[in-house]
Amino acid sequence: MKIYYNETGLKLNDKFASTLELLTIHSNYNYAAYLLSDSNGTSIKVAKYLGTDRVDLIENNEFGYCSLVKATKQVLDKLNVENRTITKITQRERIEKRLFDPIALREAVINAIIHNDYSNEVPPKFELFADRIEITSVGGLPVGFNEQEFFEGFSFPRNKELMRVFKDLELVEHLGSGIPRILQKYERSAFFITDHFIRIIFPFEENESVQPEEVLKEQGQTVDLILAELRRNPKITIPELAEKLTLNERTIARHINLLQKQNLLQREGSRKVGSWIVVEQK
Repeated sequence: MKIYYNETGLKLNDKFASTLELLTIHSNYNYAAYLLSDSNGTSIKVAKYLGTDRVDLIENNEFGYCSLVKATKQVLDKLNVENRTITKITQRERIEKRLFDPIALREAVINAIIHNDYSNEVPPKFELFADRIEITSVGGLPVGFNEQEFFEGFSFPRNKELMRVFKDLELVEHLGSGIPRILQKYERSAFFITDHFIRIIFPFEENESVQPEEVLKEQGQTVDLILAELRRNPKITIPELAEKLTLNERTIARHINLLQKQNLLQREGSRKVGSWIVVEQK
């Protein structure tokens, strides 16, 4: 943790544990100190699914067993890679946008991590689907804190020690700014709050614009190549297919998901040992 403080120009002296409230009344390190230590048992998962449900898991990354600060940076880096730029081509212009708003994403990730209820040793989780990202943290709203106050940006940190450190390290700008920043881009309906969990759902940007004929033709050629490879090798995996066709896995997954929705492709067996069945049109 000292390294991260040095990077921001702040120095930690020998009394930093007391100053940052990382000690118990008996002068032992508390649970917040454990989460911020260089080695701990907490692991944050970033999962990626082929379709719009949790059936076909195609990637499962773990970031943890280290300082929560480091794990947070790793999760942000991973999701930034996944937040690819999509191009909307209209009859007048070419518009480039990210799958989901990067500012809102950063706020949602950090909020989920620093406000998570770690008392049951369950970390937040991050899930990527073909059409959205879901961010789930454990623990509903703190006792005595209602949804209106939550959405208005009133600050009620569940883990004030973590909030202090994250603020020192400039991972958060100022208290209570996260939710209002998210609401600048997404509606309140993006939040799903229960007594035990808070989930934020960001739908991906979709290309709803009219595309020129050459773009549609190129997409059709990609689908034909995918189907040809699946006929040739029904047991091929998405990573293998992406490498063979020199396309990224997300593009392959998106096309396969659409083919399945159109009943042009079926999956038989499990993700690891199953096979693809191309439904031939009569």
